[in-house]
Amino acid sequence: MDHGMVGSAQSGRLLVEVREEGHSAVVTPAGELDHHTADLLREPLEDCLGKGFNRLVVDCSRLEFCDSTGLNVLLGARLKAEAAGGGVHLVAMQPVVARVFEITGADAVFTVHDTLAAALANESG
Repeated sequence: MDHGMVGSAQSGRLLVEVREEGHSAVVTPAGELDHHTADLLREPLEDCLGKGFNRLVVDCSRLEFCDSTGLNVLLGARLKAEAAGGGVHLVAMQPVVARVFEITGADAVFTVHDTLAAALANESG
């Protein structure tokens, strides 16, 4: 497996790291995902799709907050990934973030995994 770092972006409230893991791009946002920081996640997700990764694994283990703008970034990436024959897999959501997905019904349209290892073990799904 390739564990190379593809890139990262940061503001005072959100850090986003991207790396390749096999056929997946693993995107790890850390901090608060909201109206002010959404582009810091949107751009790396779009870059990954542009590089041919149609399977995006978003490791939410360090994501402390997500509002509707952040949710829309993930939904937009999901549509683009699915159009390319892939999908967006969410991993290890904190309860406060999972609640946003639950309330809006967005949890029904994403594949959610408890661990990064589980998401990567099922790369064909």
